[in-house]
Amino acid sequence: MPESSYLICTESPDVTQAAAVALAGLHEEMLPRPFRVRSKRMETIDTVTLEFEAADGGPPLSFQPGQFTMLYVFGVGEVPLSISGDPEAPGVLAHTVRAVGAVTNAICALVPGDSIGIRGPYGTGWPHAQGKDLLIIAGGIGLAPVRPLILNALAHRDEYFCVGLAYGSRSPGELLYTSELEAWNARGDINVQVTVDHGNPTWRGDIGVVTPLVRRLRCETDDTIAVICGPEVMMRVVARALEDRGIASNNIYVSLERNMECGIGLCGHCQFGKDFVCTDGPVFPYADVAYRLGIGAQ
Repeated sequence: MPESSYLICTESPDVTQAAAVALAGLHEEMLPRPFRVRSKRMETIDTVTLEFEAADGGPPLSFQPGQFTMLYVFGVGEVPLSISGDPEAPGVLAHTVRAVGAVTNAICALVPGDSIGIRGPYGTGWPHAQGKDLLIIAGGIGLAPVRPLILNALAHRDEYFCVGLAYGSRSPGELLYTSELEAWNARGDINVQVTVDHGNPTWRGDIGVVTPLVRRLRCETDDTIAVICGPEVMMRVVARALEDRGIASNNIYVSLERNMECGIGLCGHCQFGKDFVCTDGPVFPYADVAYRLGIGAQ
């Protein structure tokens, strides 16, 4: 050990005490809390919505729309997932999960009563848009991270001007929250537009990409906040369409996905340019990431 380091360790008790406190705090932050599956609902053939409740007698997990948690399946592994539940019902923590790997397959196999570890919430949330028009554009499972924002906006509908949702999926069988989409549309105070890439004999809605639906969402460009969640190519195209309508890029927000392993900015796996997606994101103003998203995409 270098002499200087030795002197710090032996002659600076305040430093070592501070380090011990920091390590204790880090250990606490990395320790999953036990949760129990409360309910399970099939969304599609490979996607489920699970509701969890704390199993340790501790306080409910409060969160902001757009944040994520780290879900740990004992003996399998851990994965980051955006929260898809109601922020005003923190006693019930909901996640919509698509089975695409070992951990997500294990999560989708859980049944009511099963246990899981959860850390968080982590990251930045969607912006506050009260007093403005709110446009929400989602693709595929990207509807899950914006669902808390939709639920919150509808619960406080009088605090917004126009609220619009454009949602696209690959096929009718892959649409999420179909009963909720119908209920939201029936309210009459939110403009819901839905499309699929490929229809089926019973589909009577739009067919095609989600971008043309953006033109159907009414907004006053100076007072509009737009949020986008979905595949990155879709977010780039939609963001440009919104800019073409006159919405400033710093009023457009996107949610990014990267390989997040710690959730607190230590491991570096989710570094995106100068930012860590787990702490500086996952929600970013499009103006801050547009250039980086466009690299290699020409």
